[in-house]
Amino acid sequence: MAITLSANLLAGTRDPFTPDEKYLDYGAKFKCVLSLCGVNHDDTMFCGSCVAISPKVILTAAHVVKSAKHGGVSTESGAVVLVEKFVCHKDYDGSVGNGDVAICLLKEELNLDFYPELYQDEDEVGKICSISGYGLTGTFITGQVLSDGKKRAGSNRIDAIYQNLLICTPSKPGIPGMTTLEFIISSGDSGGGLFINQKLAGINSCVLAEGRIPSSIYGDESGHTRISKYAPWILVNKKILEQKDSER
Repeated sequence: MAITLSANLLAGTRDPFTPDEKYLDYGAKFKCVLSLCGVNHDDTMFCGSCVAISPKVILTAAHVVKSAKHGGVSTESGAVVLVEKFVCHKDYDGSVGNGDVAICLLKEELNLDFYPELYQDEDEVGKICSISGYGLTGTFITGQVLSDGKKRAGSNRIDAIYQNLLICTPSKPGIPGMTTLEFIISSGDSGGGLFINQKLAGINSCVLAEGRIPSSIYGDESGHTRISKYAPWILVNKKILEQKDSER
């Protein structure tokens, strides 16, 4: 199985028979999903997506920020809010489904109207979900082909759980269970969110394919770090970060 861990801001691929404008319009509803870019310790650049879970705390994928030296979150007003601290899960080692989540403290507050709760029930399989991020776009036929820096969102159904990843696949028209805005992630969507009933249930992590390089086409699968698995770690570290921030 080939795997792509997407960390370039080069948003997800979509049903080829549904207009892109619908995915852009839906993406605009996810105010808590933001762009995250910065500089690594070796002075290379990184970009991905993130999800704000409180005014000064964001979640992203560990592989996006594992080597981060500096970073900032771009708000919809065009301002950039700098990251004060990056904390990757201790189990993250680059392997699929193993601790690919990070929590970050911002230097200033975001002024959002909504911050999602964490989905903590272990009943995700079969649920319809929404997925959002800033990655490459294209269709399930072309694969990821275009980088325009725009946020998109779509829907899918969670098919399975694989090594602490929620797995979604693109369905073809006429297949029972296909959702209205069928969508999977691509490069640059990493760190964005998968939502069930407006609760954050997954962090976009990777694209998987059997025997070839993944490109987010029919037959590929998108993997999302399972929040219900990591919620205790997230909540403990959120409390620690916010407490330290209040003591400064």
